[in-house]
Amino acid sequence: MKKQTEVLVIGGGITGLGILFDLAQRGFKAMLVERDDLSTGTSGRFHGLLHSGGRYAVKDPHTARECYEENTILRRVIPHAIEDTGGLFVLTPDDDPAYGDRFAAACQSAGIPVEEIDIAKMLRREPLLNPGITRAFTAPDASVDTWDACHALVRGAEEYGAEVLTYHKVTDLLTRQNKVTGAAVKNILTGENLTIEADMVINAAGAWAGQIARMAGCEVKIVPGKGAMVAMNYRMVNTLINRCHVPGDGDILVPVGSVAVIGTTSIQVSEPDDLRIEDWEVQRMLDEGEKLIPSFKQFRPLRAWAGVRPLYQETVAGSDTRDVTRGHQVLDHAARDGVEGFVSIVGGKWTTYRLMAQDTVDAVCRKLNTNRPCRTADTLLPAETGLNAQRYYHVNERLRQREHGELSGQLICECELVTRQQIEEKLADSDTLILNDLRRDLRVGMGPCQGGFCSYRVAGIMHRMKQINPQQTNRALSDFIQSRWKGVRPVLWGQGARQMQLDEGIYFGLLGLDKLGSKRSVPSSWQGEGE
Repeated sequence: MKKQTEVLVIGGGITGLGILFDLAQRGFKAMLVERDDLSTGTSGRFHGLLHSGGRYAVKDPHTARECYEENTILRRVIPHAIEDTGGLFVLTPDDDPAYGDRFAAACQSAGIPVEEIDIAKMLRREPLLNPGITRAFTAPDASVDTWDACHALVRGAEEYGAEVLTYHKVTDLLTRQNKVTGAAVKNILTGENLTIEADMVINAAGAWAGQIARMAGCEVKIVPGKGAMVAMNYRMVNTLINRCHVPGDGDILVPVGSVAVIGTTSIQVSEPDDLRIEDWEVQRMLDEGEKLIPSFKQFRPLRAWAGVRPLYQETVAGSDTRDVTRGHQVLDHAARDGVEGFVSIVGGKWTTYRLMAQDTVDAVCRKLNTNRPCRTADTLLPAETGLNAQRYYHVNERLRQREHGELSGQLICECELVTRQQIEEKLADSDTLILNDLRRDLRVGMGPCQGGFCSYRVAGIMHRMKQINPQQTNRALSDFIQSRWKGVRPVLWGQGARQMQLDEGIYFGLLGLDKLGSKRSVPSSWQGEGE
């Protein structure tokens, strides 16, 4: 089977989807392929921080300025995916007292609005914070939902005629006379092979960009920097908290939905799919959390996961990934490697995805000898039906909708207030039998019980709606439970172990899930990301 397009984008993370939307809005016929579901790589494996730039102001002022400028734009064009938590940068007793003045001066130089507040005011705002904190600065940080943002970009791109193919893995790049002319891809769910011909191919594969570039005979040196995070069972702060010091491990605490996420470590790994969680990483997160909130370890860890930062530098020196810039570069492989029709976008941050997309599509326009200005900084992205696209997300939004009759019907996931109607609507639009897709879309199974009470209900709804056989339903349920288990296992002690014993009683004792003997419907290497 063959398809044809002007521009093919490889990679369905936030950067690739930002590029797709920008291309489509500028009038290009564009297509995107992603080997899994949208935002299952690095974009779906971070702590959810929309950077103010303050974290980089001292060490990387250029990136800091970019973050603040893009933060301001994203608040305007995609507010429904952003919770305006605000941010606090705090000096704990373990931090260098002199860093506060350096931080304030660097933020002022970068144009980032920070304001020092007294400790009493800080504690009124966030009473669980360490009373020993010596200084506190406000900053315009926020919390962002990557899947809401990605789906908004897809909706916007499709309105302009773009096409998105998920679960399509690039197996090779097509080349002719030192020019990339498209890609060979495989549908990993059906096994069907597809050839996509294109005038230009954009490599937006993030941490996997080096692997894609090698298919065209190009060398792109990606430094995979693994970062581990832990989700706690309680939203202990409503403000995004940063330690005011040189960036280190476990110095960011992000309120996300009904939980709080602490992160991250930073370790160079050899492969971007190496997402193993080490015991010391979990312990480091809990120990560092205590410095921000003295009662931190009294809360229950829900799960741990890791993401791999797609860091880029031409010459790799040393193993400390925190020394690698968070800036981005567009690589024109014609000028760089003598390969036409192929560009790569590397490095960057989630916060700067729109700028990265703009720079990439500008480069494509130059190569195709056309002048089409970028309009993404002024275009409000479409929200899901029923949501106000012009309003920030609020953590109590679903509860408000429930109380006002806007979210009626049977509750299937009590933790995240997900109804049968929401699940049925998503299933009606989906061609897959993967419960994790529903988790990413609706947050099913992402609350304190980690799917213990809702997974089998969702599987039952899928069984009825899709009219699939019991074996298919059992595989879908087994895959979902397995993905949740991978994240729970690194924090399995205390109340978490008791929760798992209860879940084990439900799924093994009552449902006999361990005796079904069905093969997995997705590769066993897949990991459950996010909370």
